[in-house]
Amino acid sequence: MALLVQKYGGTSVGDAERIKGVAKRIARSQERGNSVAVVVSAMGQTTDELITLALSVTAAPDPRELDILLSTGELVSCTLMAMALRALGIEAISMGGAQAGIRTDTSHGRASIVALDPARVRSELDAGRIVIVAGFQGITDDLDVTTLGRGGSDTTAVALAAALNADRCEVYTDVDGIYTADPRVVPNARKLHEIGYEEMLELASYGAKMHPRSVELAAWYQVPILVASSTSDQPGTLIHAIEVQEGARMEISNKVRGVTYERGVARITLRQVPDQPGVAAALFEPLTDAGISVDTIVQNASAERTTDMSFTVDRADAPRALEVTKAVASVIGAVDATSDENLGNVSIVGTGMQNAPGYASRMFRALADASVNIEMITTSQIRITCIVPEAQVEKAVSVLHDVFELERE
Repeated sequence: MALLVQKYGGTSVGDAERIKGVAKRIARSQERGNSVAVVVSAMGQTTDELITLALSVTAAPDPRELDILLSTGELVSCTLMAMALRALGIEAISMGGAQAGIRTDTSHGRASIVALDPARVRSELDAGRIVIVAGFQGITDDLDVTTLGRGGSDTTAVALAAALNADRCEVYTDVDGIYTADPRVVPNARKLHEIGYEEMLELASYGAKMHPRSVELAAWYQVPILVASSTSDQPGTLIHAIEVQEGARMEISNKVRGVTYERGVARITLRQVPDQPGVAAALFEPLTDAGISVDTIVQNASAERTTDMSFTVDRADAPRALEVTKAVASVIGAVDATSDENLGNVSIVGTGMQNAPGYASRMFRALADASVNIEMITTSQIRITCIVPEAQVEKAVSVLHDVFELERE
């Protein structure tokens, strides 16, 4: 008998009929002899609707009160799911994050899980019940409710699977796996049967379905994750530690595993910054204090003892980031700060690219031939990312998928 943790996203539990359909799927898992804990997201667009409701009351909702409000979305989903299972004659119990033993730090809106005591969940599982846990939330040592931020339910599911030492975490969503590219953009994108944690983390960080925090947790605790459809029985994609099989080819000709993208990227540029020690700290410390996450950073070569410094942020953070940067500019003697909020990024991901020549040049040539302008470039050991105009993102994805022939096995 396997112990499974299943997670269902907001689309999968978007209305009563979908909840009943998911309940039948969960019931089938138990009928096959599995012990099942389930994590659910809020129904459909509930979280966005609750944020809009809060903003209709005040332009600046108190973070503590907003977390309590947002946590109710998942509580609705998990209680309805427990009811749907009971209607099928199956013993089920719903739990909020606090009841499930999920303890977090005090960072409202983006809390991190610091401990998870699964004793109550395990006790209910041992009694033969299906346990439905509200994702996206936890509780502090002072008993304040917190939310985990974007992708929080994925993180809840993997953390629960790790704490329970589950055989697998299964993430059910509106797609049937991880593809070489978004199939809505590239119709001939190929579904991957499996992918390693490291490659998946890069894909997730730059737009793929799973949230990076959940993949990091899975890699750390060696929790296999199956990503599959909540509406069909098509085979999904297994995210796990991949071992080289005996007899496998030592080298593969194409190391690119996928192309991913993000829209909604903004670039902030600090112009004519004095070329002296401490300037970067003077800029990025206030951004951190403002809760703004910075991605790509590029500093141009200095000329006449000044330099330009550019960095990217999420478009939603751009107005605040520009405000902070302008304030810093006046302190450090920079000329000005500007922003461009109409950018996106496109990335190729694959283990071993750094040690094999030609991948960067092929990427840049393909984009040039398609008249896609590259604004910035950033790399890791297994990723090359180009910042491009947002209007050209989908074109760039299609071009790169074709040039690296990712539709082929």
